[in-house]
Amino acid sequence: MSDTAPAQSPTAPRPARARAEIDLDALRGNVRALRAKAPAAAFMAVVKADGYGHGALPCARAAVDAGATWIGTATPQEALALRAAGLPADVRIMCWLWTPGDPWREAVEAGLDISVSDLWALREVVAAARAADRPARVQLKADTGLGRNGCQPADWPELVAGAVRAERDGLLRVTGLWSHFACADEPGHPSITAQLTLFRELVAHAEQRGVRPEVRHIANSPATLTLPETHFDLVRPGIAMYGVSPSPDLGSAADLGLRPVMTLAASLALVKHVPGGHGVSYGHHYTTPGETTLGLVPLGYADGVPRHASGAGPVLVGGKWRTAAGRIAMDQFVVDLGGDEPAPGAEAVLFGPGDRGEPTAQDWARAAGTIAYEIVTRIGARVPRVYVGETP
Repeated sequence: MSDTAPAQSPTAPRPARARAEIDLDALRGNVRALRAKAPAAAFMAVVKADGYGHGALPCARAAVDAGATWIGTATPQEALALRAAGLPADVRIMCWLWTPGDPWREAVEAGLDISVSDLWALREVVAAARAADRPARVQLKADTGLGRNGCQPADWPELVAGAVRAERDGLLRVTGLWSHFACADEPGHPSITAQLTLFRELVAHAEQRGVRPEVRHIANSPATLTLPETHFDLVRPGIAMYGVSPSPDLGSAADLGLRPVMTLAASLALVKHVPGGHGVSYGHHYTTPGETTLGLVPLGYADGVPRHASGAGPVLVGGKWRTAAGRIAMDQFVVDLGGDEPAPGAEAVLFGPGDRGEPTAQDWARAAGTIAYEIVTRIGARVPRVYVGETP
């Protein structure tokens, strides 16, 4: 068969090499479904890591359309970019991953909610508030058992006392008290109750010393979905907002009433006949069992397709599931089409909602031995995002 693509007129649109289609209507629906799980709590839409690979700004705007009143990011740079992009002033933006020398003053001037986990950070935000000549909005984070960011319980009294003094001096406003679960995606894990109990104790300590937070919060995606006792004043869904189950132990996205937002697809770059016994890709970890056709998918690990899924990653081509044949390379990988002859340019769907029988991000996670969070978040900037369901 010929490997030459069908002729196109000079004005005809050419199919993209690859695309990540982002369904903002699905995202809005997920936000509404999650809000219904925590109707008494405010909703923070977490859009860190460029919206888990979906695009931070479009996803933040769509979440606000659906009722989110807070936006969450990891770094101050992410938060400042969203504020500069013109999110409404009444939408609070919080960021929590700070290092010495970060843009503290800019964050204070932008009215961001700044997470503080240690006295050094409290000193930096107080200095920034003095320089900006306006009080900072500060949220104190407690480490209740995750062991990452957050103030250890033994140091909590000193951090609270320092924040209370700065608040009395007019240098900051303690807007929140918060923490993060380690195992909320593992139903019944004993750490969940232990962390929740400790969080209540640390909140009570702060409030007894005069802290009057606007919000207390600890619920991430799995806690929002399954642990109503953790909802407090605010919930912080991340991955669930994008229609991905936080854990197979909690059920599929469909089981949880969520719809995947991202569909990753590419146009076959080549379709060719090969004989049996033909090696495929680096190391010849796959050889064709007989005469067959091979299709070249122009995506690779430089685009975020996990190399660990070599030989296992599923792809829908021509209505059939195919499997990455041999090693996934930097820019491309091969599927064995079993003698089928789709034309070059035919669509290869790596993952999506599953409506058309295509694989999901969870299927790729299983093939790569990882979590679905990583699958969607790692899709690189070389893959254009195409947004559907945008509002004017």
